[in-house]
Amino acid sequence: MIEREVHIATPDGSMNAFVTHPDEQGPFPVVLFYMDAPGKREELHDMARRLGTVGYYVMLPNLYYRRVAEFVVTPESRSQMVGHMNSLSNAMVCEDTLAMLQFIETEAAAGDGPVGTVGYCMSGPFVFAAAAAFPERIAAAASLHGVRLCTDAEDSPHRDAVNIKGELYFGCAETDEWAPTQMIEALDDHLRETGANYRIETYPQTAHGFVFPGRDGVYHKAAAERHWERLFALFARNLEKAPSAQAA
Repeated sequence: MIEREVHIATPDGSMNAFVTHPDEQGPFPVVLFYMDAPGKREELHDMARRLGTVGYYVMLPNLYYRRVAEFVVTPESRSQMVGHMNSLSNAMVCEDTLAMLQFIETEAAAGDGPVGTVGYCMSGPFVFAAAAAFPERIAAAASLHGVRLCTDAEDSPHRDAVNIKGELYFGCAETDEWAPTQMIEALDDHLRETGANYRIETYPQTAHGFVFPGRDGVYHKAAAERHWERLFALFARNLEKAPSAQAA
């Protein structure tokens, strides 16, 4: 596997990102991996590597680059994390997504076909919004225990869902104060009306953050493995030259 850190020019500065992909038989379909609130870290690098090993060019950006080049969450820095998280908007991350799409055009290992996206927790709405902003490029978008997917906010991503041409997947925790059942039901109702190609799945006996191995007391191995199965299948269906999910 090849992996490296890159810096991507954006209107707001230089966004650092982790990139990984196989070292042979490229170019590879691109998957943009959007971080959760604790930030870009080795736990997420490992998850990006898992996607990369089955045949993808995976990019994991530091979405907090406007405020900090590297953020490590600790019990003492959680208030800073909340500030970083709340500093972002769907529009800002769509600007970052455009910069990433422009960057991969210069990458020999990155394919020029449909792109997949995956986002966790705070980035659930970001991948949703990006799928609407770049319908000709993003063919598959997955949100895992995503927050703020369908709200009264003017920039709630569900408002632009009618523009989405790709396939959407929403993996939800059974118990999640950040993504209550009422919101998920409202999202389902709205997407059904738009005619979107989507799936909403609730993972039994799980709580917010269940996919992360480092989340003590929350990580649910069986559900986390199912989420990988869903991602591999989603990307295999929608991205050019995608490998079979069986390769996982």
